[in-house]
Amino acid sequence: MAIKKNTPDMSKLDRIVIEARRNQEERDRGYREQALKLFPWICGRCAREFDLKNVRELTVHHKNHNHDDNPPDGSNWELLCLYCHDEEHRRYITAGTYGGSNTDKPKNNGGGNRAFADLAALLNN
Repeated sequence: MAIKKNTPDMSKLDRIVIEARRNQEERDRGYREQALKLFPWICGRCAREFDLKNVRELTVHHKNHNHDDNPPDGSNWELLCLYCHDEEHRRYITAGTYGGSNTDKPKNNGGGNRAFADLAALLNN
């Protein structure tokens, strides 16, 4: 008797991935369109001005780096040119990797190795 293996239905998985990508693109378009209506078309860092010819180079930056946090008032967004947006993310990654005073530094969620985490409690016993 042949044993059937539990193999995933690839066509179903492909449909799920395609739908997830489409949903992400729709969300991105939605908050970008909102931000372009709310804010002047000026980079929030270098003050470069944009018009219909080059507005594709103006991006929406999420201040808290959470792309799912899209309040309708735009309080988590700022418009940045491509170059300043790349620089902002480079600073964020650098601060997370090496530490620093960047206010956008990622929060420590308890991951990683903490060799002496409970040493004080052990010494007090």
